[in-house]
Amino acid sequence: MTTANDADRVYDLAEDIGVCMLTSKSGSALRARPMHAKIDRDAGVITFLTDVRHHKDDEIAADPEVCLAFAKPGSQSYVSISGVAEVLNDRAAIKARFSEMAKLWFPDGPEDPNVRLLVVRPKAAEFWDGKTNPVAVAFQIAKARLSDERPDLGDNRKVAMGGR
Repeated sequence: MTTANDADRVYDLAEDIGVCMLTSKSGSALRARPMHAKIDRDAGVITFLTDVRHHKDDEIAADPEVCLAFAKPGSQSYVSISGVAEVLNDRAAIKARFSEMAKLWFPDGPEDPNVRLLVVRPKAAEFWDGKTNPVAVAFQIAKARLSDERPDLGDNRKVAMGGR
């Protein structure tokens, strides 16, 4: 059963990691590229600034189902979010989302006609929030080797995200 705490944990981990691999379909092939995510919990969306010249908008128009994969191996934190995406040319929303970092890709600022806002509405997620203490991990592995139990290396949950 999904709880509000599970959904918050998904957002906490995604926010902490910050950059994800956005996977969309290009015909029958899957394509992934790194993107900087902005979490908007109140709206229940994850947004990205994107460049219309890179064809993500065409891919998403053809098939809006996407996957966002966040990974922080050093802390054993991983999140996979499946959702529905759309690309918007909402200049006010683009301006509100624009940052100093975005100027590296769009030096003309939020008025650049190539900037678009990619909005993902999460439907489902799964997270793995692992133990980072090497002694605790070693203990769990040793304990598992001496028993028939699986090691407790952290939390893993599937989370329904729709309707937030």
